[in-house]
Amino acid sequence: MTKQVSFLVVSAIVIGFIAADNRKFIDPQNMDMSVKPGDNFYEYANGNWLKKNEIPASKTSWGSFNELREKSLDAMKTLLEDASKTTTKGRLYQMVGDFYESGMDSLTIEKRGFDPIKPDLDRIEKVNNKAAFLNELAYQRTQSNGMLFGFFVGQDRKNVNKYLPQFSQGGTTLPDRDYYLKNDARSQKVRDAYRDHLTKMFGLIGEEPTQSSQDADVVIRVETALAKAQMPRVELRDPYKTYNKFTVAQFSQQTPGINWMDHMAKLGVKGQDTVLVQNPSFYRSLDSLVAATPIEEWQTYMRWNILKGAAPYLSSPFVNQNFAFSKVLSGQKEQTARWQRVSSLIDGSLGDLLGQLYVQKYFKPEAKQRMLALVDNLEASYKEHIKKLDWMSEDTKAKALNKLLAFKRKIGYPDKWKNYDGVAVNRTDFYGNMESAGKWQYNYMINRLGKPVDRTEWGMTPPTVNAYYSPVNNEIAFPAAILQFPFFDADADDAVNYGGIGAVIGHEMTHGFDDSGRQYDSDGTLRDWWTKADADNFKKRADQVRDQFSGFKVLDTIKVNGQLTLGENLADLGGLAIAYDAFKKTPQGKSSGKKSMIDGFSPDQRFFLSWAQVWRINVLPETQAQLIMVDPHAPGQYRCNGPLSNITAWYQAFDVKPGDKMYKKPEDRIKVW
Repeated sequence: MTKQVSFLVVSAIVIGFIAADNRKFIDPQNMDMSVKPGDNFYEYANGNWLKKNEIPASKTSWGSFNELREKSLDAMKTLLEDASKTTTKGRLYQMVGDFYESGMDSLTIEKRGFDPIKPDLDRIEKVNNKAAFLNELAYQRTQSNGMLFGFFVGQDRKNVNKYLPQFSQGGTTLPDRDYYLKNDARSQKVRDAYRDHLTKMFGLIGEEPTQSSQDADVVIRVETALAKAQMPRVELRDPYKTYNKFTVAQFSQQTPGINWMDHMAKLGVKGQDTVLVQNPSFYRSLDSLVAATPIEEWQTYMRWNILKGAAPYLSSPFVNQNFAFSKVLSGQKEQTARWQRVSSLIDGSLGDLLGQLYVQKYFKPEAKQRMLALVDNLEASYKEHIKKLDWMSEDTKAKALNKLLAFKRKIGYPDKWKNYDGVAVNRTDFYGNMESAGKWQYNYMINRLGKPVDRTEWGMTPPTVNAYYSPVNNEIAFPAAILQFPFFDADADDAVNYGGIGAVIGHEMTHGFDDSGRQYDSDGTLRDWWTKADADNFKKRADQVRDQFSGFKVLDTIKVNGQLTLGENLADLGGLAIAYDAFKKTPQGKSSGKKSMIDGFSPDQRFFLSWAQVWRINVLPETQAQLIMVDPHAPGQYRCNGPLSNITAWYQAFDVKPGDKMYKKPEDRIKVW
């Protein structure tokens, strides 16, 4: 207790201040005050910004996250261009600089056409039986060309100090299984466009029109069969349903046509007798499909997967055709600039090298200290919330508190960096660089087996505008790039920082206690620590959140999928409530009266306005329709308004009354954490 009190005093000194400069962190010019706050707070807080900020032709959406991602990309461009001109600063600069130069060398890329993939296409041409097909599948996966199913090495959810080989469903191209299986107009339009895309892509590698059309049909037939075998996304959120442990011999019994001991050896996996399988029925269907499908059709399927994986790095006919199809899915009007595409690829391929340069130039050490103070304040607030819960027993509360206090924090960047030894970067071979980095990443993953779990490793790179919670590590992580306005600013008042990054911290913490995360213990183990009565009480409240969001309409007949988005919605609700209570402990949070007003808004009003401006975003309708199917997050408007309608302090801050469209009776307001 003493530690908590002393820390709150320190945090008041570190981050307890009012804005010291003339910037408007809450700008009334962005608001639409013709809208009543209680009718649509999202529009009230962001209406004029939404009208003034159209989606750029090269984007599918435009909002707060997009603005920061653009800023991050600009920063990466500066770093990469500088590195590409530098010859004297060592391996790090050489690797990222030469990689960038190779990606920007469009003349060489155009000249090569699809030459980079001809060796793979020639190999596939020689595959003449099922055994050769399985051998080629394994070989291609070791070259970072995985297809037909998913495979990775990760922590065993029930023994988190051990890495295990894990097999997941996969093998399809379209964003979700429903695109293959549903017969509504949108799905049919996408399938028709996909068939056209396949035909044209096969034509680009020299196939005659009749052959390319037949090959397109083969790919769709195979992928549709795989889609039928896949679990829906909602079911994939169940950590128990997707936890199926087999010995390798047992797994092989599930698939008489595939000997997994033999296949795993070809994948470079040795000395492993146990695997985890996400969806065993998928593999039984896969086994039947492998047996029933002619080898010529498997050759076609593999050709497509090589072509699909390589297309972004080949000459412009491939890149342009790829984009032509993606326009149907997303509505994007112009292709993203080459330098942005290349910068993002390097971030994904050599992220710890580029991340080092990013942190050196753009991340201030004091931002990390302020974040640690915020995290501690949010943790103290969360602790109080758990203790006061009226629906949870003391025994389960004790275990919840134990989990909360066991959270590990990662702020800004890793303590140790990957060095990518063995990656060969050639200034004139963009495809080869991508291939070399992909092979390295595969081998890095395989080499985890038999070694202690590395809990220092990050799941995101420093230039990433995002944050995450890892249930198996019970950790929250905040990359450097998200620690900027509107989430966080060293010069902003506490209301702005707590309504922004504070709520994000609370969001990630709440993932440890959402419908999926709550099933993991304090050390990350998938283990039930709830009494049945407490679990039932939680589920009752979670179902209320599910039902609330299922009622939100997005496009014509499309509504939010309340079950798919449940974890994120619970995290938003919990994060906002926890952040508000933490804010109320700061000097600004405790202040009132005219002297506490900034730009005409009280501290509480600024807190909720800060929350709202984080979620402002315009999205193309085509993209929105796709996101509703595949994204576990609700659209920005509902991420803003949904939680607010359950927070009594918001009602008080903006005088929301019965008759306002967002009004909910006190007894109907949902409180989980």
